[in-house]
Amino acid sequence: MAPYRYRGALNIGFQLSITVGILIANVLNYFFNKIDGGWGWRLSLGGAMVPALIITVGSLILPDTPNSMIERGQTEEAKAKLKRIRGVDDVDEEFRDLVAASDASKLVEHPWGNLLQRKYRPHLTMAILIPFFQQLTGINVIMFYAPVLFNTIGFEDDASLMSAVITGAVNVGATLVSIYGVDKWGRRFLFLEGGVQMLICQAIVAACIGARFGTNGDPGDLPKWYAVVVVLFICIYVAGFAWSWGPLGWLVPSEIFPLEIRSAAQSINVSVNMLFTFAVAQVFLTMLCHLKFGLFLFFAFFVLIMSIFVYFFLPETKGIPIEEMNQVWKTHWYWSRFVEDLDYPNGGMEMSKGGQGPKNV
Repeated sequence: MAPYRYRGALNIGFQLSITVGILIANVLNYFFNKIDGGWGWRLSLGGAMVPALIITVGSLILPDTPNSMIERGQTEEAKAKLKRIRGVDDVDEEFRDLVAASDASKLVEHPWGNLLQRKYRPHLTMAILIPFFQQLTGINVIMFYAPVLFNTIGFEDDASLMSAVITGAVNVGATLVSIYGVDKWGRRFLFLEGGVQMLICQAIVAACIGARFGTNGDPGDLPKWYAVVVVLFICIYVAGFAWSWGPLGWLVPSEIFPLEIRSAAQSINVSVNMLFTFAVAQVFLTMLCHLKFGLFLFFAFFVLIMSIFVYFFLPETKGIPIEEMNQVWKTHWYWSRFVEDLDYPNGGMEMSKGGQGPKNV
């Protein structure tokens, strides 16, 4: 539903909601930990039913999009909904375009089979590698296990929980930066700047922890300023992720898939993300015990690889209507060998009415 000029900022609202949820959870954990009797963890665990309940109730009142209504034959309701979204009564041209796009999508019989076609090779590659790389930045181990990590570094229980609150606040603030800049500076710039920032911070944190803890895990008398420096660079690392791979790992896949494979490709994207979220969370503590400071170098290696991948293989998608996204692949130095003019004989689609709807050309 978003106009393409603001698509990036509006899409990142999704990631902003996640970061706000993480911050709220960290704050609640901090205060629950202060409850006498040591039963505060029950509130932390049981409190998860509150957002679950909100999601369940919200799903019952969530309004449909015009596209969804058209797909189910509710054309008049869809047109009324479109007028409400755009704030104008003259939506006839865009509405006709949406109906035409819906009719075209109904001709697609095998979206999963289509995804394996040669012309969709770049889309399939991005659907798999972007979420894979996003999880191997190591961000989830920081957010999941921040109290454990900070406690290991030398903070007391309360201090480690407060440090998790601080990183959560940084996460929210940096996501706001991404909302401001994603449609101004572009996706590639944020990907690459965030990658460099995370790489440097992970190397510094590994060096700091390695210098004091070594391989036996005993820091001796760890000065408070030393632990503060480690937390500072972890916060800078979190900021680098929060305005790059965090939101863009969801934004870019959502805007590069053409209609005929969108459902299948987006399913793969989410599945890969969840799979590696689970895998990294399960092995982190074991890796921390065995690799110690080398764990940060492990993730730094993947940050380097993913930054190189973005530099050479991910085209810029800023300000490009979703319906015209195929032109991006056709002009790319590498992906153009998979996408040919014969695959899109009409030359793609352009947006009518100031970028609100697709128009065949």
